Amino acid sequence: MSENYILNNGVEMPKVGLGVYKIQEDQADSIVYALQNGYKSLDTASFYHNEEMIASAIKKSGIDRKNIFLTTKVWNSDHGKKKTKKAFEESLKRLNTDYIDLYLIHWPSPKYIESWKAIEELYKEGKIRAIGVANFEQKHLEKLEKFSTVTPAVNQIQTNPFKQQEQLHWYLKNKGILHEAWGPFGHGNQSLFNNEVLIEISKKYGKTPAQVILRWNLDREIAVIPKSVSPKRLDQNLDVFDFSLTNEEMKKIATLEQNTRGFNDPNNKLFLWITQFIN
Repeated sequence: MSENYILNNGVEMPKVGLGVYKIQEDQADSIVYALQNGYKSLDTASFYHNEEMIASAIKKSGIDRKNIFLTTKVWNSDHGKKKTKKAFEESLKRLNTDYIDLYLIHWPSPKYIESWKAIEELYKEGKIRAIGVANFEQKHLEKLEKFSTVTPAVNQIQTNPFKQQEQLHWYLKNKGILHEAWGPFGHGNQSLFNNEVLIEISKKYGKTPAQVILRWNLDREIAVIPKSVSPKRLDQNLDVFDFSLTNEEMKKIATLEQNTRGFNDPNNKLFLWITQFIN
């Protein structure tokens, strides 16, 4: 069973990565542990303010940079062609690298078209191996398509059994854009972990409900970036390649849809406007 997806430009991307949102200096050893114990993909962002810590953890791990798939993102206050290019160079310096594997527009704030044009240029210059977006709805992608020369390789969106993104998922699939799930556990939503359907399935396979959630994503051909600083959970989150869910089990999980967001809505114009002024 392959542990990588092949993006629309031929670049390979690990199916399971480590999300590092809110992981700070005193937890850096969890990233070192992850890299030394099988993780090959790290997902950060300029807005997380931990890119320098990621660079230090990579160095401390002893893992060669070329063996790590590194994702970062441009924040809303850096949208616009010149500002995006400047923000990209600053991320490179903080991450102590001369290229990024995947560079994303973090949210579809007002100037995302200008930012995309800058990112396309950086991609064509060879500074980025793959480019994409995060938190984009279909309408944002349709607008982007009118002005772009490169199709996004990835759309990273909030996805979990209570927010399944089924309609957007199929739109992405038809466009050849990989669906990547952030917040696959609903920000540690205990009602997910305590859900009877997920518990029943987990017992069958000798797994945890969290592992079943990750496998559910993978069986939909969705990449996942669960966050953890616990060595035990880090190991468990990577141990999801020795089983698959049945069609019946997938149907049962489909009934859990609540269409509830655990975070900001990309359709919230006030949020998108305000965050242009927040670093």
